[in-house]
Amino acid sequence: MNLLLVAIGGFFGSITRFYISFILNKHVIGTWIANISGSILLAIIVSLQMNQLLPGWLWLFVGIGFCGAYTTFSTFGNETLELILNKKIFTALCYVFSSLFFTLFIVYILIGT
Repeated sequence: MNLLLVAIGGFFGSITRFYISFILNKHVIGTWIANISGSILLAIIVSLQMNQLLPGWLWLFVGIGFCGAYTTFSTFGNETLELILNKKIFTALCYVFSSLFFTLFIVYILIGT
């Protein structure tokens, strides 16, 4: 049953990620939005789990399944490399640092306080 919950969550996460990419014509901003919003959702889910306010099945479905498939480090890495190869170094640096900064900052605000 646990495997099924993760798989179904992953299905919905990957479909949502694909949709964002599709409506934004596969621009870097789609990956940025998915990674930031996925991190926010995961921070909320982790916070609820840490406070024992989240059932285990929901952690498997949303935390592991949905967020795991929705956020995408491989696309982030590929798009960063593409920007560098296209000599868009400043854009690549902004993309990397803003992704890391916003993600860590939001997670800190939601969980660290």
